[in-house]
This record gives sequence, structure tokens and C-alpha cells, in this order.
Amino acid sequence: MSTNHYDVIIIGSGAGGGTLALKLAPSGKKILILERGGFLPREKQNWDTTEVFVKNRYVSKDTWYDNDNKPFQPGSHYFVGGATKMYGAALFRLRKEDFTAHKTADGVTPNWPISYDELEPYYTQAEKLYNVHGQRGDDPTDPPASAPYPFPPVSHEPRIQELTDNLKRAGYHPSFAPTGILLNEADAPKSKCIRCDTCDGFPCLVHAKSDAEVIAVRPALQYPNVTLLTNAHVQRLETSASGNEISKVIVERDGQREEFSGDLVVVSCGAANSARLLLMSANDKHPRGLANGSDMVGRHYMFHNSVALVALSRRENETVFQKTLTVNDFYLHAPDYEFPLGNIQMIGKSKGPMFQADAPSFAPSWTLDQMAKHAVDFWLTGEDLPLPQNRVTLNSQNEIQLHYEFTNQEPINRLRKKLQSMLEHLDLHPHLIPNNLYLGKHIPVAGVGHQSGTCRFGTDPKTSVLDVNCKAHELDNLYVVDTSFFPSIGAVNPSLTAIANALRVGDHLLQRLK
Repeated sequence: MSTNHYDVIIIGSGAGGGTLALKLAPSGKKILILERGGFLPREKQNWDTTEVFVKNRYVSKDTWYDNDNKPFQPGSHYFVGGATKMYGAALFRLRKEDFTAHKTADGVTPNWPISYDELEPYYTQAEKLYNVHGQRGDDPTDPPASAPYPFPPVSHEPRIQELTDNLKRAGYHPSFAPTGILLNEADAPKSKCIRCDTCDGFPCLVHAKSDAEVIAVRPALQYPNVTLLTNAHVQRLETSASGNEISKVIVERDGQREEFSGDLVVVSCGAANSARLLLMSANDKHPRGLANGSDMVGRHYMFHNSVALVALSRRENETVFQKTLTVNDFYLHAPDYEFPLGNIQMIGKSKGPMFQADAPSFAPSWTLDQMAKHAVDFWLTGEDLPLPQNRVTLNSQNEIQLHYEFTNQEPINRLRKKLQSMLEHLDLHPHLIPNNLYLGKHIPVAGVGHQSGTCRFGTDPKTSVLDVNCKAHELDNLYVVDTSFFPSIGAVNPSLTAIANALRVGDHLLQRLK
């Protein structure tokens, strides 16, 4: 065997790949993690709103193309830890109902090939591994769980506690948002997390956010059998003559071509880039791309109907760590509407520079900083449908072309109206301002933080790319372990489901490696 041969090669180090590496590390098997980026630099600019949100300091230089072939810069981040370096660490379980077919405003979602109950033990493991703070039972849509949250909920600051109390008085069911941070409120001097105002959408300078680098990759590298190569951009996967297995992984690293081989190869590049790699690796045996006999690779792209909104408090909102509250009263339906509307949660506290593009006309005398001081920030998420025509394809340069049409728009508009009607109970001005900069995008399809669905798993090779263990139907040693496997997306952040699934697939791979 060459020195470039490994038992397992994992391409990508985010919520899927990073978690899987840690799960497999104790096996003693020789594991290689290939990450196209480097470590995100620890520098003062990590916490600089203008650098992060206005200048896009950490956003990739990728160019993707939309339906009309217009170029755009996606809000992608290529670092050890993947997209979790910048996420808000909102670690929700999908609701039990998300796993079964249900009607939405624009059509029916598909059944998942596994049930919530099959994933539940892994959700519990994922919450423990990623230090999730939360409280069961407040949220009427909470799915059943086999254990309490491993850490108490992140407490509400006074203004958010007031919102909570007022919402309860008005008959709603606000609950604590499940959050992955290394916070110890009972012993603040020993807490890694300092509960600052630059968590959501920023990298954590003190490494106190439960991202995949901190929680999974660094601990995995403590094992002598685990190797990480950074700035290692995989160019293609080659198959054996039979076409039945991956024989070589071709990498460009620091301008040089390198080749690796692995008994098992796991693709964890994020939904769009995982599809791209499989499509780029087409050969005589797989003319449409690897694992793509079904023509399903790249199809069913989803990324949620999301809106970031700002309400203005009549008095200053002195909250620092704001992302502690969520409302799921309309997740499954509303009293006046039979279809699911989605999730309402708080997001990180906005800052003046974020309003440059959206300064509202109704408050011309307000300065941006004054607005930020009065801002109470919300994030609405609605389900989008997995349409086959919503897909990642490649242009002649092998660049991503994203064909996307919006679905299920009425529910997110209704959810916005529900939030609007709550404002009168909350001592907030009766207006909601869009915060487009928080979404990291000036055009809607560029917000790729919740991308999923491009290599869906299922039992029928004609309608899916992966089997229930996330192995490609058509290749014996190829797995895809990131958000690509989702058949539908629900209306909560997908990270915890990606982490739980990585732990589930990890158990299957450990059996195989025996």
C-alpha cells in the first residue's frame, strides 16, 4: 500500500465531515481529512462588523451563476469547520412531523426513508457533543427526546425576558432557542464563552462557539491515526475500471497535484459543492457524473425561505447576546391557515453598519447607530419544496450554476404578518425592516447557509442518489455525509440534523471497517 492510501478519506471538515472524523477517530483506522480552505485566522477582525458583514472578509471568492447566467458571490466559507465557523449555533432538531410527507401551500413534501425515532438517539448524542443549551417542554412542537438537554438554556437578558413574558400573556408559547456555545453561566470566570454580541454570523475569536473545528476536528487530530491536509482542493474522484468504486482522489494542494486512495471515500463539501464534485467526476462508466444514473445529483436544492427582520423598540434594547428566544406556534399550521408557516427566532444583535443598504424611509431622522441601539432582531424560516428543477448544474468551466425558483412564499409572508401582529404586545414600533446584510447577500439565492437536498437519500435508486446509510447506490465505497442527503428541509436550521446523521452514518462505517 502506498503512503497515500487511507482507510477513510473525508472531503470537507464541517458539520458532516468534521463530526464523522471524530466519530471514527477512536477506531485506530487511518483517516485523512481534506479541507479546501485553511484555519480561519484568529484576529481582531473576527469581531469587526464592517469587516465581516460589509467587506465580506471571510466569504469565499467563488463565483456561481444564477438561472439567467448572471454571476454572483455565494455566502460560502471555506475553512476548517466549514460553514459552522460563521453560524449562529442554533441547534434545533427537525420536528417529528418533518420526517413524514405533509401538505404545504405549494405541494406535498416527501417521506424520509428513516423515521424521527431512528435518528432520535443520534440527536441526543449530537446535543451532548456540541454542548447544546436548551429546555424541553416549553415548545408545543418539540419532538420526543430520550434525554434532557445536556446544559441549561442560555438565560434571557432583561429585554428578551420581557418579550417572553409579554408573548406568554398574549397566548403564545415562546421557548428557549437551543444553542451550541461553551457557556457556563453558573461559573462565569471559568466560562469559555463570554456571551458577547459577535456570535451569530461572526467567527468566534475565543473559540467558544460549538463549531465543527472546535468540537470535532481539533479533538480528532489528537489521535495519531487522523491526518488533516488544509488548502487541499479536491478536483475529481476517479473510479476503478469496473466503475464500482472510487480508486483515486485527485487533489490540488498549494498549486501541486496530489493523489490519494481510500477504502472508503466520504464527500462532505456542502450540498452545492458535493453535487459539483460528483458531476465533475463524470467518466465512461458514469457519463452523467458519479452516482448519477438516476439523474438526481444536484436536483432538489433547498435553502429555506428566510427573512431577517428588525423591529425598533420604543426604548433602547440593551441586550448583548440576543439569540435566546424562539416561537414555533405556527410551525405546523396556524388557527387561520391549514399549512405550516415556519419558525420565528431571534438573531444576533444588529449593528449600525448592517443597515447601510436598508435605512428605512419611515425613520429618516434616525442615525444607523441609533437604529441599532433600538433594534430587536428576528429571523423567520419557512420550508421550501424540493423541486427537481431546483438544481446545481455545471457550466463549461465546471463552475456552479444554480437554477432556483422560489416555492411556498405565501407561508413566509403570513408568518411575517403574524410577527407584525405580535409587535403591539411587545412595546415595539409597528414596522418591520428587512436586514438584507445579515443574510450576507444582496440577491436572495446567494444566502447559502442552509443549502441542502442535492444528493437525497432513499430506498429507490431511480429517485435517490444515496441509500439509507448515505452510501451512493451505484458505488461500493462512496458516501455523502453533509446536508446533501435531506429529502426535505423542514423549517429549522439544518446543522444539528447534519451532525446527528454524521454520527448515525459513523456507526454504520465502524461496522464496515471491522
